[in-house]
Amino acid sequence: MKTKIIQSIVGGIIATVVMTIVMFVAPYMGMPKMNPPQMLSMIMGFPLVIGWVMHFMIGIVFAMMYAFLFIIIVKKISNNSVKGVLFGIAAFLFAQVAMMIMGAMMGGMPPMEGNMVLMMMGSLIGHIVFGVVVAIFVTNESNK
Repeated sequence: MKTKIIQSIVGGIIATVVMTIVMFVAPYMGMPKMNPPQMLSMIMGFPLVIGWVMHFMIGIVFAMMYAFLFIIIVKKISNNSVKGVLFGIAAFLFAQVAMMIMGAMMGGMPPMEGNMVLMMMGSLIGHIVFGVVVAIFVTNESNK
C-alpha cells in the first residue's frame, strides 16, 4: 500500500510536469496559451504560487485516483497507454466540471484568450498526456 501511495505521488508530480510542459509549448504549435496554475489562482483569488501548489496537488490526487480506483475499473484492458488515454479523458471531463463549479462558486471564470475550441482541444491533449504518463509510470513501477 505504501509503495502505491509513493508511486502515485511521484507519478502525479512527473505527469503534472510533463502536462505543464506540453501546455506551455502548445502556443508555439498554434494552440492558445494555457496556464492552469494562473487560472486556479485567479479563480480562487490567491497568489500565483498557490495556483502552482494546487496544480501539483491536483495532479497527485488524480494519480492516486488512477492507482486506487481507475485501474480497477479498466482491469480488463491490458495496454497501459490505452488505460492512460481513457484516464486522461476522464480527468479532462472531471476538470471541466470542477472548473465550472469553482467558477460559479467564486463569481465567474477569468476571461479566456483565444479560440475556445482550440483551448478545449489543448486541454484534452494535456490531460491525455497526463493520463498516459501516470498509467505508464504507476503500472511500470508496481510491476518491479
